[in-house]
Amino acid sequence: MTLFDKLASVPDLPMHMPGHKRNVDAFPWLAGFGERDITEIDGFDDLNDPEGGFADMERAAARLWGARESVALVGGSTLGILASILSVLENGGELLMCRASHRSVYHAAQLAGVRTRYLTPKCDPELAIPLSVTPGEVGAALEQYPGVRLVCVTSPTYEGTISDTAAIAGECHRRGIPLLVDEAHGAHLGLPGFPQNSVAAGADLVVQSLHKTLPALTQTAILHINRGLVEPEKVRGYVGMLQSSSPSYLLSGSIEKCIYYLRDHGAEAASGWLSALNGFREGAKELRNIRLRQGGEGVYALDPSKLLLVSAPALAEGLRACGIEPEYARGILTLCMTGMGDTRESLGRLLDALLAMDGRLPPVKTVIPAPCPPPCQAMTLREAMSASGRLLPLSAAAGHVSGEYAWAYPPGVPCLVPGEVIDGGVVETMKVSGDLHFTHKHGPDSIFCVDLPGKMV
Repeated sequence: MTLFDKLASVPDLPMHMPGHKRNVDAFPWLAGFGERDITEIDGFDDLNDPEGGFADMERAAARLWGARESVALVGGSTLGILASILSVLENGGELLMCRASHRSVYHAAQLAGVRTRYLTPKCDPELAIPLSVTPGEVGAALEQYPGVRLVCVTSPTYEGTISDTAAIAGECHRRGIPLLVDEAHGAHLGLPGFPQNSVAAGADLVVQSLHKTLPALTQTAILHINRGLVEPEKVRGYVGMLQSSSPSYLLSGSIEKCIYYLRDHGAEAASGWLSALNGFREGAKELRNIRLRQGGEGVYALDPSKLLLVSAPALAEGLRACGIEPEYARGILTLCMTGMGDTRESLGRLLDALLAMDGRLPPVKTVIPAPCPPPCQAMTLREAMSASGRLLPLSAAAGHVSGEYAWAYPPGVPCLVPGEVIDGGVVETMKVSGDLHFTHKHGPDSIFCVDLPGKMV
């Protein structure tokens, strides 16, 4: 019996947390899950110090993904990213990272107080989204920046672009540098029929969000560790520091159920999922004004579970009118994410809606202005975030140093990070980026800048 199953038969008089006391009669909004909500009590393992069922679960996960060790996380992939980077760079060094990384990577660099060096892969000339990071780009950057002590790449990207992480790991390991892969969107990789995952490719640290594509509750993730260039005990120590000291048993049990489901039924479920995807792609060949992204030059591989649609901006609203909510919609790009819970019926419904709208939508010109090159760094993230500053109109910010992040969410990739010099290209990018989020709460026409420019790094 799994720990999650045991939650159905906990003692009926809880003289312990949580305060709702599993009393769903008094608090009916908790019905359906509150009955299983407990704290660390006798007979149940502790996710932060697993010795029983949760330890068995993590060992099963390591065998399933092929890692030396696996660590269950209830703080999302963000927790895994933070713990990984802090554990490797706690004594300094530089971080080589994709410029289009999730903001959690930047936050980890900020907490560690380290300098960031950037990989800027080429962009799709039509869609202006990042293509694959190449091993050559990583090797050249490592030669250029000898102070790098950790490399972090994102694969697959939010849009489903996969990089050759096996060859990238080779470039890193020849120099004795560990590789961290933000594989938050690729927990399903490695299942039969899907591309190889980064654990099998030899990455030292791999972070995956179980909830994004697999049958697990939102906020659940897993961190895979391969010994050699990283210290598992140190990584686990940072997980313990950053993760709640009262991790949810509902979330933990969800991770456990997901892992054992994949162990026992993963191949069959993956086959059904791929069959539904193949059926969708075959039917999508009839579309004329809506285009489904394919691979191409500069793409090592694509995640087949991501359906990136190129069409008139009205597509997203048309889908919503059919009761279909896409993952992401901005401009001519609409992303429909699929998961293991999708079926021929669900993808058939999506296809029917697209076919019905196809004739009513105008064809679109798919050339989008490429994003501007990353701005120059004037100071580290931590220096910029701790400096005094003031709010300036965006129109007057060129030449100043940013004291905050500006990002679009989703996918949570910053177009400006603290410590970067704001130039005209950045200002124009921010003007056309739509709904941006800022570290400081203010309108889209302002930006918080540090008072004095720092020394170029």
